[in-house]
Amino acid sequence: MIGRTIGAGFAGARDFLARGLVRLHVTPNTLTLTGMVLTALAGVCYAGGSASRFAWSLDPRGPNALLLAAAGLMILASACDMLDGAVARIGNCSSRFGAFLDSTLDRYSDFAVYAGIAIAYAWTRPANLTFIFLAMLAFFNSFMISYARARAEDLIEHCTVGYWQRGERSAAILIATFAHNIPALLVQQAALPLLTVLRRVFYTKAVLEGKAPITDPRQGGWWLKVRLWRWPRKTIPYDVVTGLNIAFLIWMPIGNVDPLRALLAG
Repeated sequence: MIGRTIGAGFAGARDFLARGLVRLHVTPNTLTLTGMVLTALAGVCYAGGSASRFAWSLDPRGPNALLLAAAGLMILASACDMLDGAVARIGNCSSRFGAFLDSTLDRYSDFAVYAGIAIAYAWTRPANLTFIFLAMLAFFNSFMISYARARAEDLIEHCTVGYWQRGERSAAILIATFAHNIPALLVQQAALPLLTVLRRVFYTKAVLEGKAPITDPRQGGWWLKVRLWRWPRKTIPYDVVTGLNIAFLIWMPIGNVDPLRALLAG
């Protein structure tokens, strides 16, 4: 399957790099902090380039170049995010504080991206209130996905259900940035990750009530199997859903519309 092949390739490359970093005595916490700094720099680039034109206009003299710089910085930040855990595992230097630091700085990284995007649309004349609001919702969804898991795991053993894990959200940001289609990212991330939050809420409720909710559709009836977004990674239904999300981010043309401003203007 596509997902399994890509996943295996990434895992092999990640572990190869991690072994080299271990030999260089690079610590997981150093990688975590480096990733945060790179994301903050990307946020500055988003502030200057998020309002640039839709899709593949790479004029180096305009704001599109800033989006390209943001994409490069986000790739490096994502690499740090993947490597810190691998270095901790391979170097046998994992710690509870390291896990806490990683989770905490992830929230700041999410904020840096969406704050930069919101600033970009606040700087336009007139400011695009709709996209600013969507950026706020996107960040809130990202925060609530992590908060719901953390709070749930104070009460139950684990709560990792839902499609929009951190990897999927990070990939969405990267794809939309390379496609120069930030409006599509805002629409997607302001809406769909809420479904992951709700799933975690209902899953936790069911477990606390003594039920055993099915997390893998392959173990349930057809009414679960048709919910393609519930299938785990490295399965064909997951790849189909991921492909649709990628297509939306690349090809969905959303102009500089502002229905919220029109609504408030009455």
